[in-house]
Amino acid sequence: MISGWRVILSDKGRLWASRAVPFTDAEFDAGAARTVDADTLDALRAEVERQEEVARRVTGRVAS
Repeated sequence: MISGWRVILSDKGRLWASRAVPFTDAEFDAGAARTVDADTLDALRAEVERQEEVARRVTGRVAS
């Protein structure tokens, strides 16, 4: 489980994560993507963390 994100396994075996709470407009404008995908759970976790880091740079807070 990735806290604050819903993880989905596609019928093709690809993993997707969608953030439960949307990013703010400022976070989105800075490049934070609400939905990301990857081939492995480790790669998905890394991509989710990358999106959260983009949001933290904008707001200066830990995003949920």
